[in-house]
Amino acid sequence: MKILLFCENKYAVDILNPLQEEADRQGGHEVLWYVHKKKIPQFPLEGRVRFTNDMQAAYDFHPDAVFAPGNIVPYYLSGVKCSIFHGYAAEKRDQFRIRNYFDMYMTQGPYFTDEFLKLQKRYGDFEVLETGWTRQDWTARHRHDFEDERQRLVAEHGCSRIVLYAPTFSPSLSSLPKIKQALVRLVEEKNVLLLIKLHPLTCTEWTDEYRQLATENKNILFEDDFSVTKYMLMADMMISDTSSTIYEMLLLDKPVITLDTVSQNPYWKNINDVSQLCDAYDEVFESNELKELRQWIIANYDPYTDGQCSRRMLDGVADYIRRHGVPQKRKLNLWRKYMSIKTFGKVNKHS
Repeated sequence: MKILLFCENKYAVDILNPLQEEADRQGGHEVLWYVHKKKIPQFPLEGRVRFTNDMQAAYDFHPDAVFAPGNIVPYYLSGVKCSIFHGYAAEKRDQFRIRNYFDMYMTQGPYFTDEFLKLQKRYGDFEVLETGWTRQDWTARHRHDFEDERQRLVAEHGCSRIVLYAPTFSPSLSSLPKIKQALVRLVEEKNVLLLIKLHPLTCTEWTDEYRQLATENKNILFEDDFSVTKYMLMADMMISDTSSTIYEMLLLDKPVITLDTVSQNPYWKNINDVSQLCDAYDEVFESNELKELRQWIIANYDPYTDGQCSRRMLDGVADYIRRHGVPQKRKLNLWRKYMSIKTFGKVNKHS
């Protein structure tokens, strides 16, 4: 099977890479990454995978399947177009908006599957397959890889626990402008090591401000790695706001504190006053109620911890092709076609 991994944003790299690894494990597949040059000027996997920045090359590749964690895939590409999502944030209803670009929605767990089955019945031009989310494959295979590094950091800094701060980049939702001094207080009063991992799309001003904070405090580290999953595995708990990484942390059965989350019914501890952070820190490690809420998330959002999500996706596409063949393009209205071309450009269909 010819597989196109459609990588529009930097956060998509470690969502798509488990599919590359599974295709390599299975053998018999040809994989090409399309990497959006403007948004990803330096591709982290360069030299390790086959990729192109040229949409014409992606078109000429003539894929059998296209996997995308974004909202748009050019309609003129061949192949079964598969939405594999970029996270779990169910309160962001935008992820349930049908934009008509996809032939398949590969859902993370029962909660999402139920929503998309309702939409499938309404629209009738796509299929839904529950597979689990690709990043859980990486987690399943590397869950214990960083235990030595974690123990070294705890020993070096003389800390009781490691806390991860991973906020959203959205200016209207981010805790970055309000929480800095409360984080410093937490580090000092609770004897924790704070790892700061900002979203790749965070504005430069905030990034520079928090990078500077790390230089001023020996128990605050600023992490530049593009992947947040490693730090979730190392940390004992996470502080955030409205980032989809909240759910990934809950799926690890680890506590989360948010500041001013937009979620109407959070399955974690939310505070609306930064002065409450230290008290909330103590509470989340002791609360049985919060523990039960995490268990509900695990069962309903993504129970697939077997490391086989990518295999289910590849098998699902193969089954779709057996039943329907390989689509030569996706039928769209003129507005959707225009948006597709505006975002990714035209191609020469006769090259």
